[in-house]
Amino acid sequence: MPGEPILELVDISKSFGGVHALRNVDLALAPGEIHGLVGENGAGKSTLMKIIAGVHTDFGGVMRVRGRETRFRSSRDALEAGIGMVHQELSIVPSLSVAENVYLGSQPTNRAGLVDWTAMRRGARELLGRLGLDVDVETPVGALPIGVQQLVELGRVLFSGAELIILDEPTSALSPPETERLFTVLSRLRDEGRSIVFISHFLEDILRVSDVVSVFRNSRKVVTERVSPALDKGWLIERMIGAQAADLEESWTGAVPLAGPGRSPVVLEASGLSHAPAFHDLSFAVHAGEALGVYGYMGCGQVELSRALFGKLRPGGGELRIDSRPVRLGNTAQARRAGVAFVPESRRAMLFAEEPIYKNISISILETISRLWVKPDRERELATGHIRSLSIRAPGPEARLGSLSGGNQQKVALARWLTCLPRVLVLCEPTRGMDVGAKEDVVRIVRSLKEQGIGVIVLSTEPETVLAMSDRIVVMRRGRIVKEFAEGSVSKDQLLAAA
Repeated sequence: MPGEPILELVDISKSFGGVHALRNVDLALAPGEIHGLVGENGAGKSTLMKIIAGVHTDFGGVMRVRGRETRFRSSRDALEAGIGMVHQELSIVPSLSVAENVYLGSQPTNRAGLVDWTAMRRGARELLGRLGLDVDVETPVGALPIGVQQLVELGRVLFSGAELIILDEPTSALSPPETERLFTVLSRLRDEGRSIVFISHFLEDILRVSDVVSVFRNSRKVVTERVSPALDKGWLIERMIGAQAADLEESWTGAVPLAGPGRSPVVLEASGLSHAPAFHDLSFAVHAGEALGVYGYMGCGQVELSRALFGKLRPGGGELRIDSRPVRLGNTAQARRAGVAFVPESRRAMLFAEEPIYKNISISILETISRLWVKPDRERELATGHIRSLSIRAPGPEARLGSLSGGNQQKVALARWLTCLPRVLVLCEPTRGMDVGAKEDVVRIVRSLKEQGIGVIVLSTEPETVLAMSDRIVVMRRGRIVKEFAEGSVSKDQLLAAA
């Protein structure tokens, strides 16, 4: 079936600040083919796709489009060459109508140069109808289910004339019926001769929809294989994590012993917690001095759960208890008063890069140390102690936070909660983007907090992080807890298989 590749990549390499994101990658995409890409976070998949889509323009190697050597200068160049990408974080404008989103930036005009609303609505209806989508094109797109929003964005890429479409985690937030509808659309597009790159952590989705699958590990492509009955989820996992320890570099494959919940009292308990469509009917407990790991692939509902536990999202159902008392965390102030602390997945969401370290640390406890007026000397004294105890690499408390590395900024985020210890500390992606040394420091800090009786919840898409920090692990998949590892030992491949 495959003819001349629509796109061919030869010896592609890309580095960021001396760190290899891609090393000597070869890949070919045939017309009328769905090519699945799998690999752990940081394996290089997204970097390669951004090169194809014109986001990253500085790279080594050769890229050919329809046999001609090409190097895009921008995403617009790629789009004009017939390559479009639907990112996991959708770029639709919620307040605009479906039709306006489909034609965003390229609205049809009449002879007077005004927007031809009738032509735009008619064109949007026809285009979305080809995708099997019957929707009122005058409806604000933000009012539609996420699965429909995804198809609207796909419609916009198709409207641009794209012959090669890159889909990054397209099913991560979709319900089963929405996923089935997307798969039907992708099969139809393939039959029309379009090429599709399908990136997903859901291995069963990859095997279900792809003709060919490529596996990435540690910035390299390790294998490309046509999908067949012999190629199953276990086959993919083995190649994602590697059979030989030497091949894994910094990945872990061995079994890690779990301490279990122990006999300490429960500090936080969730019963039937739900927030549609992100997570459903979650029940779990965290004991004093215990770290509960919550593992799952991107889009499984972890981030939304972490926000709900700190009052940033109000659950639509279920009950939350702290120290056996029912609580309703309608906002972050209520969560703090209840004894919950939170370090989000994005440090930028809670830190102030242009302010000094001491202000970033003291901001959450100003009412405790400065009842009538701000006391900068007291703030600096506290910050100096944390800089020393947490091994924060900084010249002093006056240093601008933005001058620190990501790992040291994360330590500052943790230090914010260490002056007045919480009952429960919620950590979302606590080691993302850190080097090995900084990760070990964070693990050490979490262990110290556990020894002081704090219950810790570690939510991460990185299995190494969960394995290193947790006494007990639950696995989330598409908004639900599907597995718990509480005793004995657990390995990385077991987590991947459960997710």
